[in-house]
Amino acid sequence: METSLRFGGDSRALRLHAKEKFPIDSKTFLQVHGELDTRVGAPSSFSAVMRHFYPDLSASLGVGVQYDKREMLWYTVRGKKSFPVTTNGLLSFNIKGRCDVDKEFKARKSRGAAEFSWSVFNFQKDQDVRVKLGYEVLKKVPYLQIRENNWTFNADVNGRWNVRYDL
Repeated sequence: METSLRFGGDSRALRLHAKEKFPIDSKTFLQVHGELDTRVGAPSSFSAVMRHFYPDLSASLGVGVQYDKREMLWYTVRGKKSFPVTTNGLLSFNIKGRCDVDKEFKARKSRGAAEFSWSVFNFQKDQDVRVKLGYEVLKKVPYLQIRENNWTFNADVNGRWNVRYDL
């Protein structure tokens, strides 16, 4: 099980996040997420998504259900496609999209992004770094992600930010 501590500038609460992947076959797994809000001492979200990978296409597709204490229950479909920019695969261009619908299958929100992802292994001894520069197409918001081993920092030009520490 993968666990992390998460803190965002918008929530002002530390959240404990857990994720588990249950293999179905070599290219498919069920991914389950859960999150506990430590400020109120109660679960804040839960999701279960069936994900399938297409390694020959460098793509993935996921279909699932999510529950959030603010927005209740909805269904989600998401996909991602990666295009290597360099022959070693350390620099790639990714496109990804997601559509959430409510119980009546009415669209609630959609997201789409294009990003460059650059991985630097052994940036310093035993330190790997990944930098993502992206653009959220529907909201028209550029964003940045910096990941260093267990730490991840996300920010966008609207001033939203969050930090994550993988345990």
